[in-house]
Amino acid sequence: MAHQFSVALRNARLDAIEATIGTSAILRIRTGAPPANVAAADTGTILVEMTLPSDWMAAASSGAKAMSGTWQDASANAGGTAGHFRIYSSGGTAHWQGTVTATGGGGDMTLDNTTISAGQTVTITSCTLTEGNA
Repeated sequence: MAHQFSVALRNARLDAIEATIGTSAILRIRTGAPPANVAAADTGTILVEMTLPSDWMAAASSGAKAMSGTWQDASANAGGTAGHFRIYSSGGTAHWQGTVTATGGGGDMTLDNTTISAGQTVTITSCTLTEGNA
């Protein structure tokens, strides 16, 4: 039998992610596929770099945790096609990575537009973590 957890435990695990990364988390969106794992060196060109809102994720509910506040960069760093993201603590440690697609594309994070030009405003439209083992 596979492990199964209560909703309360799943929510606590999700809330621990935001607590571990902390306030002033940094989001970087890069070109290309994500590295093999979050401990691997960064890859791709940084297209977007922004400090997330202080309370950047909503409280977990029903085993899911969604972005909170507005995640928007008013001036993209460079041009290219967004492929993956990483979220870092304010100290620079990478803790979370995933794929990026346009809204409706099924990525771990979705943007209003994955084709980015330098100086463009970029808006993250969705980013939700779902805890397994229900």
